[in-house]
This record gives sequence, structure tokens and C-alpha cells, in this order.
Amino acid sequence: MLGLKAEEPQENSTETADDLRNEVLQFNTNCPECNAPATTNMKLVQIPHFKEVIIMATNCDACGHRTNEVKSGGAIEPLGSKITLRLTDVSDLTRDVLKSETCRVEIPELEFELGMGALGGKFTTLEGLLKDIQALVERNPFTLGDSSNPDRTEKLHAFGRKLQQILDGQLKVHLVLDDPAGNSYLQNVYAPEEDPEMAVERYERSFEQNEELGLNDMKTEGYAEKAPPQR
Repeated sequence: MLGLKAEEPQENSTETADDLRNEVLQFNTNCPECNAPATTNMKLVQIPHFKEVIIMATNCDACGHRTNEVKSGGAIEPLGSKITLRLTDVSDLTRDVLKSETCRVEIPELEFELGMGALGGKFTTLEGLLKDIQALVERNPFTLGDSSNPDRTEKLHAFGRKLQQILDGQLKVHLVLDDPAGNSYLQNVYAPEEDPEMAVERYERSFEQNEELGLNDMKTEGYAEKAPPQR
């Protein structure tokens, strides 16, 4: 059973909400790598010009494994969102980014797409996200051992080199965050003014996207109605 360290609820509900935003909650868990006892820290964070998210971080003293995960503090948005940023300067890599679990990441110039669920939810910088993608590519089983294929391995290595060029500011590309749940965010450094290098599109989800999110079978109206009598 998880152990939760938190203060007793305050009588004033407003004070309780503020306490939760300022406090780091701790859970006793087990390391996903070595299964040793570990501690997971959880904090509610308000992202400017966006919404609240829950950040969870686990550090294992036994093996040194560290993870961080982000959960949206709100429900699925009525519309999906597609955020496109043109990387023009290495300073763009310092922008904050929230990639939810339902978000796809695309780099059209490299014909690259990171599918929904890959890397989980993350709140980091663009540099951190690209480095996570780089590490994911390097750990790809097709680059190692008996599963490796020379042509495929070279393509993955070439992709890794291009990623490094982006990180070094030598390659200008577009980065796309396509989230049908509308729960992903990319920092607008010109806020509250519009960002000339960033476009945000809101769109109606397709049937297939609603199916992936489990929305097609969800009844949101008349759910309390009585079932018709059986004959």
C-alpha cells in the first residue's frame, strides 16, 4: 500500500487548495528498475497561460534510477490541439514544453513521428525533450546485437546525428506537438502577444482519435435515465 505524507485537511477549503499547490507530497513506492523501496514526490504546478498539471518524480538511492512523469490536472479538452514551432535559434531549446501521454511529436524535415504514449508525459524544455528522443533512438533494439540491420542501423545513426545538429543550433526544423486531448503546451516567449514562430491550431477530433481516447463509448448525456423495461 502506498504511504502518503500530508498534513490533515484544513477547515478552509481555499487554504487546503493553496496548501496542496505549495506542498510536495511523498509516496512510498518501489523502483521500476530494481524494485528497491523508493520515494515518489508529487506536486501540483500551475503552468502560466495554460493549466495545472501534476508532476511526479521518483529517485532510487539503491540503483540511481530517476524518472519523472506528468499528469494533466484537467479533463480532456473539447478540441484537439496542434502546436507547430519553427526552430530558428538555439535559444528556442530553452522553451518549456508539456508533452502529455496522448501527444505525438513530429519533425517533418526528418520524416520523424513519435507516437502517442512514447516517453510518457513530460514537463521539460525542448532541449530535454529532444535529448529524450535521442536516447530513445540510441536504445532502439535495431541498433544493437543480433537484431541490428546495417541499413536500418545507419539510418538511425544518421537520424541521431541530425538530432544533435538541432541541439547544436546548426539545423533549423519545425517541431509539431499534435495532441488530440488538447493537454499539451509549448511556451510562448512573447506571451501574452502572439509568437511569430509558433502556430496553434484547434481541431475537431476524428472518430479514430476519439476511439484511441476511449471517448466513443463514453455516455455523457442521459446516463441516469432508466433502462427500457425488458419484455
